[in-house]
Amino acid sequence: MFRPRAVLTRSPVGRQAFLAFALVTAVGLAATSNAEGGATGQAVAQATGPQLPAEKQTTLGLYVTAKEAYEQWKTAPDKVMVLDVRTPEEYLFIGHAEMARNVPVAEQTFEWDAAKKQFPMRPLPDFVARVNKIASPQDTLLVMCRSGGRSAIAVNLLASAGFKHVYNITDGFEGDTLKDPGSVFDGQHMVNGWRNSGLPWTYAVDPARMVLPPDR
Repeated sequence: MFRPRAVLTRSPVGRQAFLAFALVTAVGLAATSNAEGGATGQAVAQATGPQLPAEKQTTLGLYVTAKEAYEQWKTAPDKVMVLDVRTPEEYLFIGHAEMARNVPVAEQTFEWDAAKKQFPMRPLPDFVARVNKIASPQDTLLVMCRSGGRSAIAVNLLASAGFKHVYNITDGFEGDTLKDPGSVFDGQHMVNGWRNSGLPWTYAVDPARMVLPPDR
C-alpha cells in the first residue's frame, strides 16, 4: 500500500492559467472534507504542509515521485494505473511512460494572453467522465502531467467524484526546471521527472490507450 510522501523540491507554476481553477477546486473540496471529518479531513491537513508547492498539493494528500510511481506500478501492474493527463500533443511528441493511459484534463488554446505572456490552457469539462470509462473510484491511480500542476488539478477533480486512491506524481513526466544561470539548460525541465530519471518511456502510440474528448 502507498504511504503519502512529502516532496521537498519546488518549481514555478506549470500552468498559470489553471491556478485560479485549481484553487477554487481545492478550497471547495477542503471545505467539504472538513465538514465530514474523518480520514478525508486528515488527508487535507497533509496536503497543506509547507514541503510541497501549493500548485502541486491535492485534497487527498497522496503523493509519489516518478521513480516511486514506477516501482509501485511494477509491483501490481494489473491493479495500478498510470494516468497521463497532458494534452495529446505532449503525449505524442514529447513522449510518455510506456504503460500510461492518456486522458487529457485540459486543452491548449491559441488566444494569446498578453498579461501572462502565454497561450493559456482550458479545462475539459468531461475529464472525469472519460476517466470513468477506464477506472472506478476504488482503483489506484497514479496521475502525471508535465511537472505536477495539472495532475494535482486532475486528482482534485477525481476526488470530488468519489475517487479515493489517487496519487499526484509530483515531478511529472518532464520534471522541475533547472535553476542555474551558468548552465545552457537554465529554465528547462531537466530536474527529476519520469524522463530524466532513467525510467522507460516511448514515442510509440497505441490509440487504444488514449481517451480523448469527442471532438478529437
